[in-house]
Amino acid sequence: MKVFFNIVLFSLLSSSCTKTEEMPTIPKPETIHNIPSSGNKITYLALGDSYTIGESVKQAESFPYQLQSLLKDKNIDVAAPKIIATTGWTTDELQRAIKTENLNQTFSFVTLLIGVNNQYRGYPISTYKKEFSELLQKAIAFANGDITRVFVVSIPDWGATPFGKNSGKNPQAIASEIDAFNAANQEIALAAGVSYTNITPASRNATTDPSLVANDGLHPSGKMYSEWASALLPKVSAILK
Repeated sequence: MKVFFNIVLFSLLSSSCTKTEEMPTIPKPETIHNIPSSGNKITYLALGDSYTIGESVKQAESFPYQLQSLLKDKNIDVAAPKIIATTGWTTDELQRAIKTENLNQTFSFVTLLIGVNNQYRGYPISTYKKEFSELLQKAIAFANGDITRVFVVSIPDWGATPFGKNSGKNPQAIASEIDAFNAANQEIALAAGVSYTNITPASRNATTDPSLVANDGLHPSGKMYSEWASALLPKVSAILK
């Protein structure tokens, strides 16, 4: 079984989330004219962490691949997703990975789901706001500057899983922290004019529905990922048609 969230190296800390913290200034969109377009081919870039790669499920069961499959069912021929994500990544680690990847193309659409590891490690929410804002502008640049082609997904509540219940931390405390991080990423996304899909309430159904959790007791199952893909489908298909 893979170790999640670098649990050996990081203890579970409480995040310093307060309602009095101000939202960061939203960065201006990056200059994208140096990134060649990928032409008429429908391409998909998925940015994130374990929830994007589909830790503990088959690749085809991850939400990016299920979304690709659903789009194909609608006769929208999307290429296999380009995924930049790794289990345990925080916002700063995703930023470094994107820089290292040095992509030389834009994409037809982009999804962004990141932040659970910031919460898990107890990183300040003020830092998350700044780095999420920067990542969102990077995602917009990868979508050739088109905000309608960027889709932010909320952070699911890992406290509803068997791992969360046995983590030694109160599930209600985890939920409160997750809600604070999601309040931040939602406000940033909507301020930028980007689509926001809130999958968090449904993720909490894992408390009573074990089939929504993968065999590791922590990550979503293919069934839960299918719910995320289905929630994104009408929004993505509307801009691709």
